[in-house]
Amino acid sequence: MKEYHLIEPIYDKDSKILILGSFPSVKSREANFFYHHPQNRFWRVLAAVYQDTVPEEIADKKAFLKRHQIALWDVIASCNIKGSSDSSISDVEVNDLNMIIANSSVKHIYTNGNLADKLYHRYFDAIIDLPVTKLPSTSPANAAYSLDKLLIYWRVINE
Repeated sequence: MKEYHLIEPIYDKDSKILILGSFPSVKSREANFFYHHPQNRFWRVLAAVYQDTVPEEIADKKAFLKRHQIALWDVIASCNIKGSSDSSISDVEVNDLNMIIANSSVKHIYTNGNLADKLYHRYFDAIIDLPVTKLPSTSPANAAYSLDKLLIYWRVINE
C-alpha cells in the first residue's frame, strides 16, 4: 500500500549535522514524529552520545535536536510498504533534501541504517556534495547491535 511521509523535517539555520532514516515506522506515522516506537533506540543513543537526558515528549525531542544542532528527516517521501518493514519497500519517491542543506549549516550527513544509506547514495550522490557516514540502524529489528555496540559507532556524530 502506498504510504506518504507526513512528518515535517526538523532543522534550523544552526543545524550542523543531518541524520537521515529511510521511512517512518507505523508507530512513528501514527504519532506523526520520528522514532516513536518505544523499542527503537534512537533517542537513547543520542542522549548517551550527548550525555543528555532521554527526551520523552515530542516537544522535548525537538528541543533536544535544536540544542545539539541536529537536523532530522528521512530519505523517502513516499513508497509502498508493508507495516514497518524496510525489506518490503518499493516504488520509492524521495524527499527534497536540498531544502534542508540550503537553509541550514549542515556539513555532514549520517544515515541511520543500510536502506537509508543505499537510497541516499542512489538518489543524492550526484546532487549533494557533503560527506556521508553510514551508522548502524537503531531499529529494534537490528538485534545484532546492543545499545553499547550502537554507541561505539554513533559517538562519531559528536566528535
